[in-house]
Amino acid sequence: MENFDFASPTEFVFGRGAEERVGAKLAERGARRVLVHFGGESARRSGLLDRVAASLDAAGIEHLELGGVRPNPEVGLVREGVRLCKEGAVDWVLAVGGGSVVDSAKAIANGACIAEDVWELFETKRPNPDVLPIAVVLTIPAAGSEASKNTVVSNDELGRKTGYANERQRPQLAFMNPELTFTLPPFQTAAGITDMFCHLLECFFDDYGPVPVTDNLNLSLMRTIRAEAPRVLADPECYDARANLMWAGMLCHQGIAGVGRHEDWATHGLEHELSALDPSITHGAGLAVMFPAWMEHVHGENPGRFAQYGREVFGLAASGSVEADAWSAIDETRAFFASLGMPTTLGELGVAEEDIEGMMPTLRANKGVPFGSFKKLDLDDARAIYRRAL
Repeated sequence: MENFDFASPTEFVFGRGAEERVGAKLAERGARRVLVHFGGESARRSGLLDRVAASLDAAGIEHLELGGVRPNPEVGLVREGVRLCKEGAVDWVLAVGGGSVVDSAKAIANGACIAEDVWELFETKRPNPDVLPIAVVLTIPAAGSEASKNTVVSNDELGRKTGYANERQRPQLAFMNPELTFTLPPFQTAAGITDMFCHLLECFFDDYGPVPVTDNLNLSLMRTIRAEAPRVLADPECYDARANLMWAGMLCHQGIAGVGRHEDWATHGLEHELSALDPSITHGAGLAVMFPAWMEHVHGENPGRFAQYGREVFGLAASGSVEADAWSAIDETRAFFASLGMPTTLGELGVAEEDIEGMMPTLRANKGVPFGSFKKLDLDDARAIYRRAL
C-alpha cells in the first residue's frame, strides 16, 4: 500500500426529506447569505427549489439564485456566479442538482475568493486555500462531486475542458434524498451509473500491486452497482435501489476507493476531449465508449488484473488462459454499458476519424505526456484508442 493523505470533511444528511433540513444545518454553521446554484427549470417545476428556499427562509438565511448550469458546465456562468458572490457578500454556495451543478458551484466558490479570473486556477492548477464553503442538495447520483476534491469546467472560447483539484473545495454538507432521483429519465440514470462505475475502474487499474482493503471495497461497489442498475431501470421508484446507487456514487469518487493506489484516470482525460469537442456529449455516454477501447489497448500490461476483475465483478470462470479471461472481462464491460442503453462507438456520439487529430493539442495541454498509470500513454496511444472506439 502506497502512502496517502485522505480527508473526508463532508457531513452527509441522507434519506427522505433531507433537503428540508438545509436551512437548519446551514444556520448551525453560521451561514447568513447563500447563492443557490442550479441547472434547468426541472428543479423549479418539481418544487425542490421552493422547498429549499422555504427551509432557508425559516432559518433566517438570505439567498439569491443563479440557474442555467448545462451538462459540462461552462466558465462563463461560473464568472457570473463569482460576480454575484462578490457583489452580494455571499458566504456559502449551495448547489442544487447533479455533478455539473456541483462542479460549477465549486468553481464559483474558488473564484469568489481570488482576485484573478477563476479560469487561471484551471490553467495553472495552483493551490487555493481560500474557498467559500459549499453545500449540495444532490439530485443526480453519478459524479460523486458532492464529496470529492475535484471539479471539471469547460471553456468554449478556448475549446478546453479541464479539471481542478483542491481539498478546500470538498463540500461541507451533502443532502442526499433518493426520492429526488425517482423522476430522472432512463438515459440520465444510466449515464450516471456508467460514470460511477468508471470512477471505480480508474481506481482499480493502475501500475501498483494488490491493495486488498481498497481493492475489495472497490470490487464490492462494482458488484453493487451492477446488481442495482437493472433494478432501478425496471422500477425507477424503488427507494432501496435508488438509495444504494446514490450512496455508492459518492463512495466511488470521494477518494476512499483509491487510497494506497496510484490510480489511472487516462480514460477520463480522453473522454473530456470528446465533450469539449461537443458539449452535448454526456460524460457517462462518452466513458461507456472510451473505457472498453482503453482496456483493449492496455490490457497486455497486466492481463491478470483484468482476469481478476472479470471473476470478481462478472462471475466469469477461469478458462485456463489469462489473456482470454482478460478479453472476456472487457467484453462483459462493454456489454454491461450497452445493457444500460449506453452507446458503444464514437460514431453514435457523432465523432468521426477526422475529429481525432483536432483533439490532440488540448489533450496534451490537459494531461501532459506521458499520461495514465496502468500503461504510460503518449499521443500515438491516444490516437489508437480513439480509433478503436470508432
